[in-house]
Amino acid sequence: MTDPLHSELLALAQEAARRAGALLRDGRPADLAVARTKSSPIDVVTEMDIAAEKLITDLISAHRPDDGFLGEEGAATEGTSGVRWVIDPLDGTVNYLYGLPTWAVSIAAEQDGETVVGVVGIPMRGETYHAVLGEGARATGAWDGERELACRPAPPLEQALVSTGFNYVTEVRVHQAEVVRKLIPLLRDIRRGGSAAVDLCDVAAGRLDGYYERGLHPWDLAAGDLIAREAGALTGGRPSERPAHALTVAGTPGIFEPLQRLLEDFGAWHD
Repeated sequence: MTDPLHSELLALAQEAARRAGALLRDGRPADLAVARTKSSPIDVVTEMDIAAEKLITDLISAHRPDDGFLGEEGAATEGTSGVRWVIDPLDGTVNYLYGLPTWAVSIAAEQDGETVVGVVGIPMRGETYHAVLGEGARATGAWDGERELACRPAPPLEQALVSTGFNYVTEVRVHQAEVVRKLIPLLRDIRRGGSAAVDLCDVAAGRLDGYYERGLHPWDLAAGDLIAREAGALTGGRPSERPAHALTVAGTPGIFEPLQRLLEDFGAWHD
């Protein structure tokens, strides 16, 4: 039976993701411009990232004023309730800036430091993914009703389709390209979608066999990691570690461990 608090947090996250997704989809100006940059001149923030985060935090605060926040665009408060919201209002900003469809709103709720609710809205697909800790993962979209998610059966590694992402710092990208060069002959193929949240949901939905990336922050992966795990995928970082900034790996059982070993051997986590 669902914890009443978790049900409340899920409903609030779903509503916030729906409203933020609608704002981003319908309110995107034709002359959308870069508001500022972060780690490098190509790591951008738009005015819409900032507006979407404000919408989300204002909505949640109106219902739960004692909760904390950690958001990509600057929301950072401790709170006193034991609940903290981890928010990426627009994951895939460069895709959004260029009018590409692979971007998402990612909202997770932590209770006493553990992620208990995750919601990822992908407006241009018309899909929303959600999970509650211990209760599986589900999605709504073009199919009828709510779909229960399950990662796909593991193929042999050489038949696995794996996604990744690249950092915006040139030196890091060069190293990541070298890892891909070593990895791609051992797989079916590699994809680069541009949104960690979408990639993790695609693992959950059986559209990918695996995913890895170096340099993710908590807001990039909190919701998607829970959704992938609740769909039966395995997630982690370096061997015996949790997903982290150094490395995040997700995959269907049977793909996760050999992929993680290869990434360790190839130094995918290397600073």
